[in-house]
Amino acid sequence: MLADEYRGGAHDLLSRGRKGQPSSWAPACMSPIHAIELYRNALLLHKGHAPAEIRGYQHDLAKRAGLAAAKALRLRQRTLHHLGSLSAGREYRATRCGPELGGNWTQLNRLTATLDEVSAKVGAAIEPAPRVALPASLSVLSQASGA
Repeated sequence: MLADEYRGGAHDLLSRGRKGQPSSWAPACMSPIHAIELYRNALLLHKGHAPAEIRGYQHDLAKRAGLAAAKALRLRQRTLHHLGSLSAGREYRATRCGPELGGNWTQLNRLTATLDEVSAKVGAAIEPAPRVALPASLSVLSQASGA
């Protein structure tokens, strides 16, 4: 899933920031926000929401959080609050367009905690149930019947 790649990139970028240089932290802030958005989009698509509807939310994570499909994730209250503050503070736009405003960004440990929780819960919600291995006696029968 594309969101998984952004999540991995976000964790990799944490080591690249340099103290006193806000623009060096922008990628480490933007990637988790974008990954969270991609996870939420994947969940909404999985639950049957139209792509055009999802695009209409733009980068507003709070709107996505209010949908019934997103509520089914049962995110922690602190995570829900953080998603709302990311949208209210327009952090996505600030990381893209104004890295000098870095003093207004969420702490990276809070951002990665939110990303990791969203990743785990969306992954669990959209992954197919694990296949149960058939006993050897049945697997021979299913192969013989062409199943």
